[in-house]
Amino acid sequence: MSTRTVYVPTPDGTALATDVCLPDGTRPLPAVLIRTPYGREAHRTELRAWAAHGFAALAQDVCGRHGSPGEWHPYRDHERTDGAATVAWVRAQAWSNGEVVAVGASYAAYCALVTALATPEAACDTGPDADPGDFYRDGVPDAVIAAVPALGLTETAREPGGPERLWARAGWWAAHGDRRDSDPDALARALADDPRLLEHLPVARLAERLAASLGRELPSWSGLWADRARGGLVALGSTARLPLLAVGGTRDPFAEDTVALWRGWGGPSRLLLGPWGHRLTADPAAPARARVNLGALYVRWARAALSGRLEPTRHGVIALGDSGRWHTTRLRSTPRPASAQDATPQDATEREGADRPEAESRWSFDSPTGLRLLHGAEFNADPDRPVRSDDLAVPADGDRADRCLLLSPPLPRPLDLAGAAVARINVTADTPCADWAVRLTALDPTGRADPLAFGIVRRTGPPGEAADISVPLGTLGRRLPAGTRLRAEIAGHHFPAHARNPHTGEDPVTATRLAPSRRTVDPRGSALHLPVVARRRYVEPAPEICR
Repeated sequence: MSTRTVYVPTPDGTALATDVCLPDGTRPLPAVLIRTPYGREAHRTELRAWAAHGFAALAQDVCGRHGSPGEWHPYRDHERTDGAATVAWVRAQAWSNGEVVAVGASYAAYCALVTALATPEAACDTGPDADPGDFYRDGVPDAVIAAVPALGLTETAREPGGPERLWARAGWWAAHGDRRDSDPDALARALADDPRLLEHLPVARLAERLAASLGRELPSWSGLWADRARGGLVALGSTARLPLLAVGGTRDPFAEDTVALWRGWGGPSRLLLGPWGHRLTADPAAPARARVNLGALYVRWARAALSGRLEPTRHGVIALGDSGRWHTTRLRSTPRPASAQDATPQDATEREGADRPEAESRWSFDSPTGLRLLHGAEFNADPDRPVRSDDLAVPADGDRADRCLLLSPPLPRPLDLAGAAVARINVTADTPCADWAVRLTALDPTGRADPLAFGIVRRTGPPGEAADISVPLGTLGRRLPAGTRLRAEIAGHHFPAHARNPHTGEDPVTATRLAPSRRTVDPRGSALHLPVVARRRYVEPAPEICR
């Protein structure tokens, strides 16, 4: 096995630093390509693992990062053209058999996807002497593995329902923005120096205050918020014909983008949704049976994809938390109702459909078997005292309620959840613009709180007008033990994870004035809808993904 660094030319003449790891021998090999802004050297162990299984493995620093010259502009077109040029370069090497799998996680998944979805029109960026048709054919990989994909500026900066992801974007830009290398702890140090940093207004000029702690400027920060177009890669994926493995975690903030990518993909697509966060790591206390060897699974899937053995279908698996059980799924955007009437968890579980993997359990806010209102049917959403995203504690009384708080009775038996959850609430705000954040927490019999689901949407409308709002809570994969209680919170803020809504109708990114908002939740018109597993179809993830 040998590893060397080469410099791969791109259409604009920039040569990108690329590590190439080859197994011993002289026979032509399929290749795996990783293009990353986070440093190719971090992938050397991964490259050796791929090579040990008979692949040529490459990791490349994207333009302007680490060992590659040039300027880096996140999510710009150069990732598409540079990726296509690199794939074409790989196919021209003597050690290549012509097969290429594009692989990546987070931003690197974006790089893999835009390369896989390159179009003939994109080849026009290659210069006057290039044949666009040849470039298109040679520059598109044969399969793609996209893990916890960060699909674009808008997808990473804003929730699908509108609110801005303040904490995550400030942390990412402080660590990686406007620099050649990375400093993962930059935001933590800045907050230690300036604890109220993320309260700075306007959000668009937060970088000026952050620069004082970092000792460097972040000129691209304000441009992050200008792009509001989302869904482009998902839409383009519907035209794809090559195989996709979409890997995500139910604790990853981009989980719904992973699911949307898989659901909309035009070629054979598989979904692997585990009990992971953005780093694809599980709880260290999780039992061994809940762990998956992702490297071995990737190799097995890549071989199946390149050999054409994958069924031309769309299916996948969801882990039921850390239970070690995986549920096969053909996810739909909305679960099938188990009944027109309110359903207790055990009722929904017993109503097994003939051919459906899940049923909907409706937990009304005004039912003794659903969620009981504790306090806060009327509450005050004050941006000067917002509900915190980093604190699961809740107020003990409702005299000065800052949220609507509800609690279920203990579960009489274990409950498996796999699929999309949603809160449908009837609400009123006395301001022209209001965010509605719904946080669902599982309380074990000792009272220990474990985050279960979260969603937030923004609504504009006449002050004082009642509205029925659907708040998507993401895709769940959990097994809840008997005795678990569900706690639901409905609030007007979720700070610092999300920027505070000023309630004035101004753009939260540019607003400098904040105002409180009086809120009302009508329990009679509100309910939580959970995707209960109606027919338990437990599977092993690798065989299911690779068939």
